[in-house]
Amino acid sequence: MGRMERQVQVNIPYGMLHESFLNKFLTNRLNPEIGFDAEALDRFSLEEIGIIAQQIREAGLTSTIHSPFMDLSPGSPDSEVRALARKRLEQVVRLIPLFRPRTVVCHTGYDHKRYWHMREAWVERSLVTWVWLAQAVHNEGALLMLENVYERGPDDMRVFFERLPEDQVGFCLDTGHQNVFSETSLEVWLKSLGAYLKQLHLHDNRGVNDEHLAPGKGQIDFVSLFNQLSSADIRPVVVTLEIHREEDLKPGLEYLETIWPW
Repeated sequence: MGRMERQVQVNIPYGMLHESFLNKFLTNRLNPEIGFDAEALDRFSLEEIGIIAQQIREAGLTSTIHSPFMDLSPGSPDSEVRALARKRLEQVVRLIPLFRPRTVVCHTGYDHKRYWHMREAWVERSLVTWVWLAQAVHNEGALLMLENVYERGPDDMRVFFERLPEDQVGFCLDTGHQNVFSETSLEVWLKSLGAYLKQLHLHDNRGVNDEHLAPGKGQIDFVSLFNQLSSADIRPVVVTLEIHREEDLKPGLEYLETIWPW
């Protein structure tokens, strides 16, 4: 494993890691970013998950965790919906001592098309969850990362970083989501939130769908991204290659090796 690969996480859903991909990660010394959805949280016991976590730690690999996000809305006006989000995140917190991850990544759940008419109230309700989670993650020695998804621009996220402790929370810039869903340029995102940027999710697309292709297979200018980060003296704590197809792993890593700035 090369210098760049040692610094990169590779995303993998926990169910796939548990059932068929653990040996591949251990043999190839790939640092996993482990995605937990509701099914995995309900299906596997802490004891089962702990066995996998121990093997990853004993191999000397670093891990990060991606929290569940589907149908979760921590700012919902419905208290039962908010309670479900809290329940799932409490399940994630119980995993942190097992994996000892560097970061725990979450989607904010905000979508302007759905919540524009209650934006301020939505944000205030969601902050109750994020304040609690940031402290809980910090207590376990990790950092909470909030990732852009459907946000139109950095202003949709800036309020969270202004209100949450800087030593507990960081911004995870997802390049694919920014390219597909954002109405704002990457340059503006970096200028606005660069001070909070502590993690990158790197994947590519052709500007229409959230394809999660290997970097270099779509239209995103990763050279420009790295140049802007270097010019601003920004070095993320964590970089994750977030592809969705196994065949994109090798070309994705090879492409990043050619442009890696650190």
